[in-house]
Amino acid sequence: MPIPKPAMLAYQSTRPARLRARACALACVCALTAACAHASAAEPIAGPAAEPAPDASVSAPAAQVSAATPPGERVEPSEAGLPLWEAGAGAAVFSSPAYPAAEQHTTRALALPFILYRGKVLRADQQGVGARLVNTDRIEFDVGFAAALPSHSDDVSARRGMPDLGTLVEFGPRVKVHLADLGEQGRVRFELPLRTVIEARGGLRRQGWTGEPRLVWQKIGADRTWTVEGQLGALFGDRRIQRYFYDVAPQYATVDRPEYHADAGLLLVRTGLFGTYRLNPDWRLFGFVRLESYAGAANKDSPLFKKNAGAAAGIGFAWTFARSGVRATE
Repeated sequence: MPIPKPAMLAYQSTRPARLRARACALACVCALTAACAHASAAEPIAGPAAEPAPDASVSAPAAQVSAATPPGERVEPSEAGLPLWEAGAGAAVFSSPAYPAAEQHTTRALALPFILYRGKVLRADQQGVGARLVNTDRIEFDVGFAAALPSHSDDVSARRGMPDLGTLVEFGPRVKVHLADLGEQGRVRFELPLRTVIEARGGLRRQGWTGEPRLVWQKIGADRTWTVEGQLGALFGDRRIQRYFYDVAPQYATVDRPEYHADAGLLLVRTGLFGTYRLNPDWRLFGFVRLESYAGAANKDSPLFKKNAGAAAGIGFAWTFARSGVRATE
């Protein structure tokens, strides 16, 4: 039976809203899953199998690799021996600039269920959601997702009257190179994610590429009660993503906001700390603070570029109510 035309029009008119809702939900799940997984990695192993993992993660003191470990394979003690999967719920409050170099901040509160999965290839953990394709004692290569929540232009004075910034979902490969084992002081690695950016606003459209070379230091405290991670990186974007943030088209130009065409290059340099604290085997707290510098950005001359520095922060908790009896092997 043919669908009546009014019903078809109504269906089509709701499609962009459904796409935005799904993309926003994915952004929330990615953000909260990563945060909860960071906290979960600090959990001690309970029960008969509660032996320390045979090797250290990038954040734990160095230890010996079990003789049963095949040559060239690396076992991360922050995950080896942990449940293969965990299910729980978490809540968090985040505050960050509306976009790089924006004058206003946006604050979001999230409360969502989460599932962690520590498979050999498929992963949903503190590094994000994706697939780990190569894992040796020196190099890892994976493919994963990242996401950013939307920003409404009516809430940002510099963009008033311009289109909203939609939910951004990023997807692409990442290389991790383990640089140094500092013993009780943790470990250091280099990461290079390259990701295509997809915007969900009235449909799905690609908004360019980003790359962020960064140094990461991680450490796990005594008895894995706490964890801390520090990062220092520089985010670069192609012309398309730069135009997304900083272009001013002729129809949106005003006396105070002249027409502008953005170029590819540096978006920002940032450093930050992320920490977790275990209250008990099921409840954990986590938080982060991040400082961003836009001083050397490629589009400082854009009328939408309002600040040379910014900051972001967040705090939340994770509660695990179910976990697998099967243990992750790496």
